[in-house]
Amino acid sequence: MDLSIYLNMMFSAAWYLIPIFIFSVIIRSAWFKGVLGEWQVNLLIKFFLDKKDYHLIKNVTLPTFTDGKEQGTTQIDHIIVSKYGIFVLETKNMKGWIFGSANQKQWTQQIFKHKSKFQNPLHQNYKHIKTLEVCLRIKSDAIFSVIIFIGDSTFKTKMPENVRFARGGINFIKSKTDVIFNAEEVTNIIEKIESGRLARGFKTNRGHVKHVKEIVKEKTDGKLCTQCGSNMVLRKATKGKNAGNEFWGCSTFPMCRNVIEN
Repeated sequence: MDLSIYLNMMFSAAWYLIPIFIFSVIIRSAWFKGVLGEWQVNLLIKFFLDKKDYHLIKNVTLPTFTDGKEQGTTQIDHIIVSKYGIFVLETKNMKGWIFGSANQKQWTQQIFKHKSKFQNPLHQNYKHIKTLEVCLRIKSDAIFSVIIFIGDSTFKTKMPENVRFARGGINFIKSKTDVIFNAEEVTNIIEKIESGRLARGFKTNRGHVKHVKEIVKEKTDGKLCTQCGSNMVLRKATKGKNAGNEFWGCSTFPMCRNVIEN
């Protein structure tokens, strides 16, 4: 066979593999897992909560303030406004065993023998709730924090009642039956959130990601991953030109491959 024909065939085959490779990288990324988890929660809300009583507002980015000055942003997956209160949802799409308690700063995910840390989602949602309090000027007892885990995960420690798996989060929302707001107040709350949120788009998302990375860097002095927030582990390279050198690698490797030189 002519070599040029053979090479052309190889290049043609390679072009078919490139999209497959890109797709496989995307579906394994933390971003895709987050989007998939939020989509699944959207379906749960759509099928199991009556739209007449529960109004869903998705992907809300709000400015945060310190001493009256704007200091970055906070991003909320789902806000559900109803006469029974305001429900702030944080979604976690994870697999494996999950260990944690309400007061721990970090929880643990275990997949077989591999363990990794992640921020306590209750603490993460606390900032969301406090931002909403300022935005809406209402008391905290009218706002409920709800953590919904999606994926092939199992709680291995007793969780607070507002930390649920999948449809359990919907059941928690339905368990609140005391009427807090009248119809006019519900409408006003929805309008305040919609008017106070930052415009959706790449610029807003990029600004929020930058703000989160700055917070992580300031609080951890480089000991937490700036990509996913998990612990960084001191490791030693065993191969290549850097063999023998120490470096900080993300504890969730290979899910996150972030590296910081020591």
